[in-house]
Amino acid sequence: MSTHASHPDIIKRLKRAEGHLKSIIAMLEDSRNCLEIAQQLQAVESAVGNAKKTLVHDHIDHCLEQAVRNGSRDADDAIREFKAITKYL
Repeated sequence: MSTHASHPDIIKRLKRAEGHLKSIIAMLEDSRNCLEIAQQLQAVESAVGNAKKTLVHDHIDHCLEQAVRNGSRDADDAIREFKAITKYL
């Protein structure tokens, strides 16, 4: 399996989200303001959602497209996989 060009960026985003999530847990343990916590949770949710979207788009653009063009996968299989992965968008 080859490394995708988008994976380092996705890893960076997820590590940043992981750090934010740890700080949110600390905020809850310290009984911080709910509005501040909700804002931080929204930021984590957005970061994870963007990482997921980037991963799905990269898979469609590179894996599925290349597989069909190279003939290593038939169009019906690629369409099935496309439908399966787009449910995560």
